[in-house]
Amino acid sequence: MYKHFIKPLLFTKNPESAHYFTFSWIKKLFNLPILRSVIKSAFAFEHKDLEREVFGLTFKNPIGLAAGFDKDAKLIDEMSMLGFGFIEIGTLTPKPQEGNPKPRLFRLPKDQALINRMGFNNEGVLAAVERLKKRKSGVLVGGNIGKNKTTPNELALDDYLYSLHALHPHVDYFVINVSSPNTPNLRALQEKEPLKRLLQAVKSATDHYPQKRPVLLKIAPDLTNTQLDDIIAIVRETNIDGVIATNTTVVRDGLKTSSNLVQEIGAGGLSGKMLKDRSTEVIRYLTSQSGNAFPVIGVGGIFSVEDVMEKLAAGASLVQIYTGMIYEGPAMVKRLKMGMVDWSDKS
Repeated sequence: MYKHFIKPLLFTKNPESAHYFTFSWIKKLFNLPILRSVIKSAFAFEHKDLEREVFGLTFKNPIGLAAGFDKDAKLIDEMSMLGFGFIEIGTLTPKPQEGNPKPRLFRLPKDQALINRMGFNNEGVLAAVERLKKRKSGVLVGGNIGKNKTTPNELALDDYLYSLHALHPHVDYFVINVSSPNTPNLRALQEKEPLKRLLQAVKSATDHYPQKRPVLLKIAPDLTNTQLDDIIAIVRETNIDGVIATNTTVVRDGLKTSSNLVQEIGAGGLSGKMLKDRSTEVIRYLTSQSGNAFPVIGVGGIFSVEDVMEKLAAGASLVQIYTGMIYEGPAMVKRLKMGMVDWSDKS
């Protein structure tokens, strides 16, 4: 139904308009008493073989919703009805910000990809906290946090700590986002010394709470092996809990979309099928070179159960989807989970 009717309708709209159009209808339809039970039963599928213990948390299944879809924690209860094992909100910043000028989200259908330069558009961490206080579902929630665009890098730590303290009672884990290509100079925080200082301070802050929250680092797919070696060393030195690999890429190699159109779209992070192999390479490098010293969440180019199993075989403990769901539809979550169980039965 999605591919034949809903997707063609959504793809007639500007991508960002389609996103908010989808948001509004999910909010309306998923909360109609008559439809709630129908939706839950349609998307329901769990199995004991899907359960995972990672970072000291119990995930009912390893399929998560990546950050960026529900930045402001507006649809946690609704998206949990689709069967996600966990949902990551954000990226959230201390102050509300509009993000970059529009248009800032683009489809590349020939590549089943997206380019975005959203720029951490969000209503601010405190608005998200108020929504989190009211959520009803028990799905695990991660808080992806970043710095405001106007905050200089030398003061970035203040932004991360502000959001951490605000969110701590209301999320199950934290993600430190220093890898978005859409906030000026943000990726400079991935360099070894500033990143180590940032993560040490964040980890120290979480350790002061009686209820510990895992701290993860989200990294770019564009890092060299030398930089990945630095990441491994930093994770060990700071004792953070894991890595999310990977964010979007600034690379445009191998696209089927015409180079003229890609050039016309301009800057932004690319996600989708073409990112699959690179994100898997990064996962494999991190886990093999570290000796599986820390868990990795695999993100990038997941469209099928084969893609999920490839990430897991490379060393990922969990996976997240976003762009794949835009092209494949919400039934993708159930399809992936059923496929994993079938895969396990056959192996």
